[in-house]
Amino acid sequence: MQKCIPAVIEFVDIAGLVKGASKGEGLGNKFLGNIREVDAIVHVVRCFENDDIIHVEGSVDPARDIETIDLELIFSDMEMVERRIAKTTKDLKGDKSLQSELDFLKRLYAVLEGGNSARSMQLDEDDQAVMSTLNLLTA
Repeated sequence: MQKCIPAVIEFVDIAGLVKGASKGEGLGNKFLGNIREVDAIVHVVRCFENDDIIHVEGSVDPARDIETIDLELIFSDMEMVERRIAKTTKDLKGDKSLQSELDFLKRLYAVLEGGNSARSMQLDEDDQAVMSTLNLLTA
């Protein structure tokens, strides 16, 4: 007889992300810190008009809201990668084996800077190993 173990999914509703969150606007870094702890992110954006519910941007535009969310996550990841580049550059002076990691981090930063998510990169095993240590929101 097979044993059936039901899957459990916990949904956590975190207050909305606003433009400038990566620079501290709205809940800013607190919001970004909270979502770093999850395994998956689901975007829920408003697609309906209602005069009784004010939209933070003043108008309903789901495409704009999705872009805002994506960009704020990318900006946050860029900051994380910048810090890791600085640390790896410093550590490289004593450990030349970190050069390939630094090269990957610079490529990753360029992808993010181009407005693309970290998950859009093609990764080999070494790149995947580094990526898994970064805890990026767009990975």
